[in-house]
Amino acid sequence: MKNPILGALLMGIASGVMAADLTVISFGGTSKDVQTEAFYKPFEKISGNRVIAGEYNGEMGKIKAMVDTGSVSWDVVQVEGPELLRGCEDGLFEPLDSSRLGKAENYVPGTLSDCGAGLLVWSMAMAYDARRLSSAPTGWADFWDTQKFPGKRSLRKGAKYTLEIALLADGVNKQDLYKVLATPEGVDRAFRKLDQIKSSIQWWESGAQPMQFLASGDVVMSTAYNGRVFAAQEEGAPMKVVWSDSLYAIDSWAIPRGSRNKQAAEDFIAFSLKPGQQKIHTVKLGYGSVNLGTTELLDPALVERLNTAPANLRQAVPVDFSFWVDHGEDLEQRFNAWAAKS
Repeated sequence: MKNPILGALLMGIASGVMAADLTVISFGGTSKDVQTEAFYKPFEKISGNRVIAGEYNGEMGKIKAMVDTGSVSWDVVQVEGPELLRGCEDGLFEPLDSSRLGKAENYVPGTLSDCGAGLLVWSMAMAYDARRLSSAPTGWADFWDTQKFPGKRSLRKGAKYTLEIALLADGVNKQDLYKVLATPEGVDRAFRKLDQIKSSIQWWESGAQPMQFLASGDVVMSTAYNGRVFAAQEEGAPMKVVWSDSLYAIDSWAIPRGSRNKQAAEDFIAFSLKPGQQKIHTVKLGYGSVNLGTTELLDPALVERLNTAPANLRQAVPVDFSFWVDHGEDLEQRFNAWAAKS
């Protein structure tokens, strides 16, 4: 809207509320800085609402305590897939008015749900340093090929994502992935596959470690968050990504139940999903936009590097967080026991 004052008035009328202080909580760090530029400051300008930006580590206990005691001081919070599912089921989040967010077909599948609206798409993919390999790996089967690609490789130290990757490397079709993993035989198959390279694995536990391991030559390839690879590339590192059978998921905005500013919070969420705002976020962080209309605003050379580039997304597998809500505890226990054995 060309006139920011008129825009603020119209948004206030649409919301039926006067300007308010809106507390938005995310995961902090660089992403919070980018969110400030892409979402917070522009929203303040157009709405007249002041955004108070905070951060947390994803602890659902804080949200539950607020909701249970009726002392909700957060209006919008960034959550990952499992927390969104659990929080919605447990009544910790407000149901969203989807009519205010646009049509589902304008977004990456899974962006809109009863209690959440996605703000970014992240992927767990294979990364490697192009200087250190004579030929390029093309999929997870190559990750397991220690003859063709000798050396250590790095995986996230946890069942989630690691078990999926093991089954994909073993030839499970991506459409059948969670069906197979939901069976005892499928779980056994995943661990047998991991046994094959256990002695060659260097585990990572924080998102920064894969790029460090690759840069130092400690490993020849690693799983990694695509935004971390993007950041390394922006700094000139010759890191490459293999998108074949990468795993992708969506971080979402949610509104804690009992927020006094629900309508303004929905205004903010709707604003943050607009292609123009998503463009700023994507260009700065390298995580894909949830809005399919963002692509046409981006440099084609940048689009090719994103997990949401059509050619890359077609090869990807969505993480089934309902599966992990149902099976995660048991599988993590088994994984930890397996990893502890020499």
